[in-house]
Amino acid sequence: MSILAYGLITGMLFGFLLQKGRVLRFDKQIGTLRLIDLTIFKFMGTSVIVAMIGVYLLVDLGQAKLDLLPTVLGKNILGGLLFGVGWAVLGYCPGTSAGAAGEGRWDALFGALGMVAAAVIMAEAYSAMTPAASGWGDFGTVTIPGVLGVNHWVIVSLFVILYLLFFRWVEKKGL
Repeated sequence: MSILAYGLITGMLFGFLLQKGRVLRFDKQIGTLRLIDLTIFKFMGTSVIVAMIGVYLLVDLGQAKLDLLPTVLGKNILGGLLFGVGWAVLGYCPGTSAGAAGEGRWDALFGALGMVAAAVIMAEAYSAMTPAASGWGDFGTVTIPGVLGVNHWVIVSLFVILYLLFFRWVEKKGL
């Protein structure tokens, strides 16, 4: 099966899980932004932990290879700010916007179209913007295990433990 087919199947499965997890709902998005409903944090945290374990397992089994981009603080901060502002204005992040549009929500559909337009604009403006954003905080290719000089499973285990403690605390608080 081609890589595109795997991507399509994975995307459909992720969209299904987004819908079943009820994170496509506007009230959940706003609740997350206001820190009064942490359903999306729990969903995405679980997704990150599962992906972290899966990726490193595939790497260790020789079935995948990590191809990391360099860490550039200027680009990361600018991208994070744009992401956060877009999420706050639209009420959906890119993944949940696509899922909500798939459910037939017009506001999300317009937001998804806006994201496509912004991606086209960014693709055209990228070469002009790159020197300004790339000039600050270029650390090269780094990883937490590499910086700390430990095996990646030590970091994965630490993240799993911290996430489970966070999840338990959130559940006790009823968030």
